[in-house]
Amino acid sequence: MTKSRLSGRMVQWTDRIRQVKIVLVVAAVAIAVASLLVSHFLVRDLSQEERHRMEVWAEALHALNKADETTDLSLVLSVMEGNNTIPVIVVNSEGGIDDFRNIQDTLSISDYAHRMMAAGDTIRIDNQLVCYDESIMLKRLQAWPYVQLGIVMIFVVTAIFALLSSKRAEQNKVWVGLSKETAHQLGTPVSSLMAWVEMLKEQYPDDDLLPEMDKDVRRLQLITDRFSKIGSLPEPVEASMNEALSHVVSYMDRRTSQKVQMVCRMPDEDVVVRMNASLFEWVIENLCKNAVDAMEGSGTITLTMLEEPQRVVIEVADTGKGIRKKDLKSVFTPGFTTKKRGWGLGLSLARRIVEEYHKGRIFVKQSELGKGTTFRIELPR
Repeated sequence: MTKSRLSGRMVQWTDRIRQVKIVLVVAAVAIAVASLLVSHFLVRDLSQEERHRMEVWAEALHALNKADETTDLSLVLSVMEGNNTIPVIVVNSEGGIDDFRNIQDTLSISDYAHRMMAAGDTIRIDNQLVCYDESIMLKRLQAWPYVQLGIVMIFVVTAIFALLSSKRAEQNKVWVGLSKETAHQLGTPVSSLMAWVEMLKEQYPDDDLLPEMDKDVRRLQLITDRFSKIGSLPEPVEASMNEALSHVVSYMDRRTSQKVQMVCRMPDEDVVVRMNASLFEWVIENLCKNAVDAMEGSGTITLTMLEEPQRVVIEVADTGKGIRKKDLKSVFTPGFTTKKRGWGLGLSLARRIVEEYHKGRIFVKQSELGKGTTFRIELPR
C-alpha cells in the first residue's frame, strides 16, 4: 500500500467517523425537540382537563353547601368522591382549612395551600377558595421527556464511544501490521549489512569510512528494533531521561544544518523514569524533525525537562511557522499532514507511544503563526 493511499484511507475513515457523529447528534436533537413538543401539548391538554374537573368539583361543593332537605345529593357526592388523583384543599374566608383530599403530608397542609394560591391554581366558591395542584400522573408526565432525553443522550454517547473504540481498534491493527511488516522487511538486509561491515573492518581496519558506515547500519538496526516494539507491547524499565534527551540532541546535531540550533535544558542530576528509552527517543526525534521542517532549516529548537512531584515534563519548542488554530485538534490524527511528502503518521505514533506505552500525555501546549510551536509531554514518576 502506497503512502498516499494509506494516508487517504485514514483521512476518509476519520471523515466518516465525524459524519456519523454529526448524524447521531442531529438525530438526538431531533428526537429531543419532538419529544418536548409532544409532551408539552399533551401536558397542556391534560392540565386543562384537570382544571375543568376541578371546576366541576367546585360546583359540586357549592351545591353541597347550598343543599337543603329536598336536594338529591347522590350526584353531588358522586362527583365529590370521584376525585381520587388531584390534590385539593378548601380554604375558608378566615384562612382556615375546611377540607382536603389526596394529600399525603397532612402536617403542612397550610403551607401547601399557600403554594397553590401563589401558583394561581384556585377557584372561588362563595366564601371559600378551592386550591388544587397537578395530579401525580401529570407531574410524572412532565418529567418523562427529561428521562427520555437522558436515555437518548446515553444511547448517543454509547454509540459515539463504540465508534471511537472501533476506530482505535482498527488503527491499532494498522499500526501493529505495518510495524511488524516493516521490522520483518528490514531485519534481513540490516543483519546482512552488519555482517558485511564486520568483514570490511577485518580487511580494512584503518579505513576512516567504516566507522561512519557502522553508525548508519546500527541506526538502521535501532529503527528496526523500534518498529518491532511498536508491533508488540514493550515493558518499560527505569532509565535516565537525561541520557535519552542527550542522545536525541547528539543525533539531531549531526543530521541538521548549522543554521538549526539545539538547546537542551535539564536538571544536573539524573531524572529516572520508567520508560522504553528507544521508543521515547523516537518520539522526541519525531518532534524535533517536525520542528526542523516547520522552521525550514533555520531556527532554534529548545528541549526543556521539568521535574514535578507526580510527573516529569518534557517540552519541545521551535521558532517555526506555527500551527493554525483549526488544525490543532487534527495534528495527532492519522493521515493528517501539512508536508507534501509526509505520511501523517509521525505524531500519531508519538501519541500512541506516550499514552499507551508510557501512560502519559502529549499535546500542543501553545502555537502561534509565525512564532513557533511548543509540544508538551507529561510522564508519571
